[in-house]
Amino acid sequence: MKIVVIGGSGLIGSKVVVNLRQLGHEVLAASPNSGVNTITGEGLDAALAGAEIVVDLANSPSFADQDVLDFFTTSGRNLLAAEKKAGVRHHVALSVVGTERLQDSGYFRGKLVQEELIQASPVPYTIVRSTQFFEFLGGIAQSGTVGNDVHMSPALVQPISSGDIAAAVTEAALAPALNGMFEVAGPERISLAALVQRYLNARNDARTVVIDADAAYFGVRLDDGSLTPGDGARLGKATFEAWLATQK
Repeated sequence: MKIVVIGGSGLIGSKVVVNLRQLGHEVLAASPNSGVNTITGEGLDAALAGAEIVVDLANSPSFADQDVLDFFTTSGRNLLAAEKKAGVRHHVALSVVGTERLQDSGYFRGKLVQEELIQASPVPYTIVRSTQFFEFLGGIAQSGTVGNDVHMSPALVQPISSGDIAAAVTEAALAPALNGMFEVAGPERISLAALVQRYLNARNDARTVVIDADAAYFGVRLDDGSLTPGDGARLGKATFEAWLATQK
């Protein structure tokens, strides 16, 4: 079975490509570097010819509000139109737990537009909503850094490893289309401030986390429900300590 992975060279995409190939599928890892561009449309028709499943893991190269919105709008429209033309029978996309609750952020406004385009398309779909990746903790810490202090919200989070995300996306791609979405998260809930401090300690980073309920998470003030999944979320296996052990 031919499967096209848009963003197939990225953090999650590269793992999904390996998973699917190990299961015996014909997988095209598509990206601008391989001549497939969902913004310009370059290479899309050729890439999707004969494909039964498309996994969309592309992300905006810029997090500026308008850039993100333009990226997900243009990419989503072009990709879904090409899928309809090619007769693709299942579109799988990765989104974020809490997207509709985080609309003060331009990034999450863009992700919501992406979801709405998918839901309005005639192509059968599954949306996988994930919590934050352990791999992003360094960037999260940097976003709150002022001098030697790192201002972080005490709100609860439930982060997940990229390997567990890739496993969930792989499973979704090979299952029948839900025409709906499901959530995936890590096995442990923890305060964001406490998690970032554990991460810094493990990295022998001298910065100190300052618990700050008003500290913004990429422009959004958090509460315990902002970034945590609802009941019935599928849980990954890797704890923070298990993930950290693979990074050394």
